[in-house]
Order: sequence, then structure tokens, then C-alpha cells
Amino acid sequence: MRNAMRTGALVSTLAILLSALPAAQQGRKAAQPTVPRTPWGHPDLQGTWNNSTITPLERPAKFAGREFLTEDEARAMDAAAATQYDERPANSAQDVDAAYNQVWWDRGRTVGTRRTSLIVDPPDGRLPAMTADGQRRAAEIAARLRGVTAGPEDRNLAERCLTRGAPKLPGGYNNNVQIVQTPDSVAIMQEMIHETRIIPLDGRPHLPSRVTSWLGDSRGHWEGDTLVVETTNYHPASVFNSYYCCASAAEHLRIVERFRRVDATTIDYRFTVEDPTTFTKPFTIDLPMAWMDEPIFEYACHEANYGLEGILRGARAQERGQK
Repeated sequence: MRNAMRTGALVSTLAILLSALPAAQQGRKAAQPTVPRTPWGHPDLQGTWNNSTITPLERPAKFAGREFLTEDEARAMDAAAATQYDERPANSAQDVDAAYNQVWWDRGRTVGTRRTSLIVDPPDGRLPAMTADGQRRAAEIAARLRGVTAGPEDRNLAERCLTRGAPKLPGGYNNNVQIVQTPDSVAIMQEMIHETRIIPLDGRPHLPSRVTSWLGDSRGHWEGDTLVVETTNYHPASVFNSYYCCASAAEHLRIVERFRRVDATTIDYRFTVEDPTTFTKPFTIDLPMAWMDEPIFEYACHEANYGLEGILRGARAQERGQK
């Protein structure tokens, strides 16, 4: 009798546990992040986002074979970056190299992802090898930049206040992006030079290849909860100030971006570059975006842009043998 009672108690306990299992599973599901959605059902990407980071584009040799830093290494890197330029005087000649000094540097952090490089593919975190043609073009552009400036066309497009290109890697400042959505289009504005891409989502084809622009021709679509944007038709001169170097062949350049909102404060953003004329294989960059509850700053590059005039005057003085 005692054994029967014990067996009955065990069966009852097991039944209670099994009946509670679906509720526990529902609790785990409810704990998962809820992705905000638009009234028409798409994930809501709208708002202002920041992608500042001190993570380098390519993986340093000392981290070879390691995709991630430890938590302690990441915090140490953040601390070192925060004080890297503090001892330089505000009027130092090296100030420009430090984005005008520590006060102005929108350095971001590496603790968030702890990646050792922004490049996540190839697995070694390095840019793929260049083709022979890509190496030739890179050498030509490097020689051009080292030479005496004949005219504004010899300076990069950012100095001329024309474009920073898209997608844009983060720099010393203005690393913010504003996104606005409708059911059939997405607008993405970069704070730097306040450039805006309006991306159709209605399935229309790309423009004819002869029609090019600084930011290329973008077309988007949804793959589940991921916004996929394909960009082609880059202007040949736009690669002179491109996202990774200055040697790309625009006529063969194709970039595919993926935006996926993972929670209330984060967009998982990455893009893949296909440029067979320049690189021996594609590469992918991972650049998460963080929610920013602040407005976009005005970027009035053309106003009082005396730098370019000074560069050209200096070049003419060099030609006349003046100092």
C-alpha cells in the first residue's frame, strides 16, 4: 500500500510539471525582445541611430585568429582610447589627426560587440587581396594624392563638400543616421554632409547602368524582418572617397546592406561589398547601430570652406618656389 501511494504521488507530481511546461515555454518566449513595428507590419527602423566605434576595420596582427576580445580587453581598449589624446595641447599641430582633440572625437566603444575588426568575412578579419588592376589603380591614386594639387579635382570629394559616399564607415564625428519609412520606401539620411538615399521597396528595376550618382542607385526589399538594400550605379568619381579605399571600379561595384532591428535600442547592420575588378573576393562589414535620443546635427560643409582655397593657394605658392 505504501509503495502504491508513493507511486501515485510521483505520477501526480510529474503530471503537474508536464502541465506547467507550456506555460514555462510561453514565459521564455515572452522574455524575448519585442521588435517595434510600423502600423503596416514592417519592423520599425525609424529614428536616429549612431554607429560610432573604435573597433578597427581590419583585425590587428596581435589579435590574429581571434574574432572577439575578452570583456577585460575591451574595457582596457576603451579606457586607452578615452585618454589617448588628453595630453596634447588644444592648439597642437597634431590636433587634426585626433579629430580636433579629445573633446570633439565621437569615438564610440568596443565593449558592445567586443569584435576585433569590423570585417567579419573573410574570417581572418582582413580585406581580401587586391587584383592586379586594383593595385594599379590604388598606386595611381596614391601618387596623385602625394603630388602638387593642380585643381579641386585632385582633392577628395569630402574636402570638396560633395559626398562621403554610401555606405559610410564611422569617423571622428557626425556618425549618426536618420531613418524614415513608408510602406513602399525607406529614406536614410547620413549626418555627414546630410546626404539622403530614398530607397524604393516596390520591386522596380535599377536605373540603366549609364545613369550614375554619388550614392549609387539603391533598391530594397524585405526578407522576413530584415530590410535588404542593393546598391549599384556608383558614379566613377565617387570611389575616390569611398567606404574603404580609393581604388574601386565603380562600374562593377555592388553593395548589399542588411538592416535588422533586434530590440528597442539596436539595429544589426552589415553590408557585403562585391567588387571583382578590385578585390579577389567579396567581404562583409558588421556595424551595429545604437538608438540615439537626440536630433541630427546640421552639417554646413560649404559655408566658410576656406580649407580647399588654402590648399590650392598653397600649391600655387609651391609652384612659384615660395614657402
